[in-house]
Amino acid sequence: MTATELPPSLLSTLPGDAYTSAEVFAAEQERIFEALWFCAVRASDVETPGRFRTVQVGRESVIVTRSRDGAVRAFLNVCRHRGARICTEESGEVRRTLRCTYHAWSYDLDGRLVAAPNLATMPDIDRQTYGLIPVHVREWLGYVWVCLADEPPAFEQDVIGAATERLGDPTAIDRYQSGDLAVGRRIRYDVAANWKLIVENFMECYHCATIHPELTDVLPEFARGYAAQYYVGHGAQFAPTAEGFTVDGSAGVTRIETVAPEQDRRYYAVTVKPQTFINLVPDQVIVLRMFPLAADRTVVECDWLFRADVVEAGTDLSRSVELFHRVNQQDFDACERCQPGMSSRAYARGGVLVPSEHHIRAFHTWVAARLGGTGVAGTA
Repeated sequence: MTATELPPSLLSTLPGDAYTSAEVFAAEQERIFEALWFCAVRASDVETPGRFRTVQVGRESVIVTRSRDGAVRAFLNVCRHRGARICTEESGEVRRTLRCTYHAWSYDLDGRLVAAPNLATMPDIDRQTYGLIPVHVREWLGYVWVCLADEPPAFEQDVIGAATERLGDPTAIDRYQSGDLAVGRRIRYDVAANWKLIVENFMECYHCATIHPELTDVLPEFARGYAAQYYVGHGAQFAPTAEGFTVDGSAGVTRIETVAPEQDRRYYAVTVKPQTFINLVPDQVIVLRMFPLAADRTVVECDWLFRADVVEAGTDLSRSVELFHRVNQQDFDACERCQPGMSSRAYARGGVLVPSEHHIRAFHTWVAARLGGTGVAGTA
């Protein structure tokens, strides 16, 4: 049966090689991750001048740091002399300069070349021209977003607009005060699956009754198969017996005081393409950032954000963290079970989407448009 012969209840997915092909993944690196805004690091990870983190954005290693004037900066992690990595550690702190350990070319925190052996004997070298290659940066929700494109897309439309459109109210996400919250816990997951499988999983809840018993106990409507993202502006209501968004339904921690009454006892989920998931409940914000490293490998970093006074007081966050940690483990295990099937002849032409998953087709269409049809013919 071809895609055009499917009954109305079913829509076709992407073909299997969209999840396995090195060629498709290379195109995604260039045309998606290196072309769009990418949520890189929590701003508090580079809170003071000289602190840095390195992240993989498409094919590039990027240094995110803070200069002496307090501004966030980002650069390609490549020395302009012979191409060595400047920062070989994932995170750290420098006193004054970013220094290449190969030939000691050194750059200030604004990226300008400030020192190199025998530099004084080369007066024709422009220190700005031979500085580190800058990357566009924006701060939003307490995160640093970077874009490698020469001309980045409109942040207000592609990032802020994506979140506010989903919530149906441009002020709704601001009430969670994400930029003022503190990281209560961070867990990193190394997932043996294609990044698109993770996006698709996050967008639907057809699987929730099957693999998320703890989540459906707290959010019983998810057991019916419709995810929070299916309806614009809809937040899944807590079960009457659930006191908070915790693994056992017990009371959570101190509520974010600016959350509106209509947002109380509700869970909202937002996907900001290409690699960020935002989860909103009254006492915490959970942010997941994907770092696709290969067609079959994606690192996901998950932050649980709480009121700063809650974190500073040493509050026990275990029950709050454990609920979504289990959800993550369950989801990523499911994605890893799907990944081998993407190479099977049984999935060569793809699978199908049932009605509660039909909205995933918009994501597939978006991917195909970004790639110009490269390797994703199953979206027609």
